[in-house]
Amino acid sequence: MTSAMRYLSHTPDDIREMLEVIGVKSIEKLFDSIPLDVRRDSEIDIEPRSEWRLSREFEEMAGASNLVAFVGAGSYAHYVPAHIPYLASRSEFLTAYTPYQPEISQGTLQAIFEFQTMTASLLGMEIANASMYDGASSLAEAALMAIRVKKKPKIAVSRLNHPHYLQALRTYLRPTAFEVVELEARVDGTTDYAAMPDDVSALVVQSPNFLGVIEDLKAAAEAAHSKSALLVVSFAEAMSWGLLKNPGSQGADIVSGEGKSFGIPHSFGGPGVGMLACKKDFVRAIPGRLVGETVDKNGERAFVLTLSAREQHIRREKAVSNICSNSGHNALIAAMYMSTAGREGLREIAQLNHDKAVYLKTGLEKVGFKPLFDVPFFNEFAMTAPAGFEKRHEALLERGFFAGLKLDLFPEYQDPRYKDAYLFCATEAHTRDILDAFFATFTILKEVA
Repeated sequence: MTSAMRYLSHTPDDIREMLEVIGVKSIEKLFDSIPLDVRRDSEIDIEPRSEWRLSREFEEMAGASNLVAFVGAGSYAHYVPAHIPYLASRSEFLTAYTPYQPEISQGTLQAIFEFQTMTASLLGMEIANASMYDGASSLAEAALMAIRVKKKPKIAVSRLNHPHYLQALRTYLRPTAFEVVELEARVDGTTDYAAMPDDVSALVVQSPNFLGVIEDLKAAAEAAHSKSALLVVSFAEAMSWGLLKNPGSQGADIVSGEGKSFGIPHSFGGPGVGMLACKKDFVRAIPGRLVGETVDKNGERAFVLTLSAREQHIRREKAVSNICSNSGHNALIAAMYMSTAGREGLREIAQLNHDKAVYLKTGLEKVGFKPLFDVPFFNEFAMTAPAGFEKRHEALLERGFFAGLKLDLFPEYQDPRYKDAYLFCATEAHTRDILDAFFATFTILKEVA
């Protein structure tokens, strides 16, 4: 993706070809009929802007809320390109009910097929389903899937998974005979596998984890496979895989996570879109629907629902999932986002995320914050706040900045190690102007405190 070409539909070759067709040698010759005194032959004096900066300026002109949140924790302030809501709101994509009743809705089936294909490619896996509700339900279904495959009574789960995802997993498994064994964090913010029992179906690790730390997934795979268990890799920030090595290349057997970052707006917390992928060996254990590619009786390319072993098709006790539907429209939006950004585009946006986060972290260190860990991160990181920050946190909020999420709000982080610790996040949507305005406001508040 090149920024110059995003708004220009014609390449130089296109223009040259069109001019040849109409018999004109150049663009200047094309406009010869317009008098010179009403033509402009110089650049227009407008400062170039990114799409998201221009949108923000319009929002400010409209008096829209300008609250800036430096908080990720599973819901990230990504920019949604203008073409996404336009395309997604077209009437042929909106319906009151599940639109892909076999096999009459070929367009929707193809959209899901494309979502599956791009999800599998992004995560480095062989199979992906037609989406789940969100990252939390996707993780719980991945754990149940691992139990179906391995048939062992326990699941080992890193406590560094998103607390809400852990809560969903505990809820799913509470009425069953399966036990959740939670693994503690090391001092460097990564998962300690030493306490993992032998009779586990899977090891569940999130990367980047809830503290923003990138886990060593190869080490996680070795720890899981040494117990003849599956490695389930969870994620809350799908954008990270535009920059990091994908889970499949590091030994993951099942990958689950949240895809809300791909063009889906915040919408006061929901809805999202769960992504779930696995190795081909486990295709008959994956929950939900799969759309496959085939040919019709005339030999034309066609799409078909396949391996949808859920309760509407077979006996409930034989179903691999009792999920009634998927996040079909959000999966379509995610597919639109991934296909229009492309592999290089995702990498560029992911790099921007990391660069903005580094800038934010460096600025916070200058005003007295200390990193909780000295390890690689993507776009989130945990820091210990300077004395008196809690009051300044409220003052910053009054001035339009939500400056970090206090970790001890979650039961998993009510520990002396996380006293006065906050989770921060920056994405491509945080311009340098915004970041500098935040630092300036913080400095003023520090001086008057």
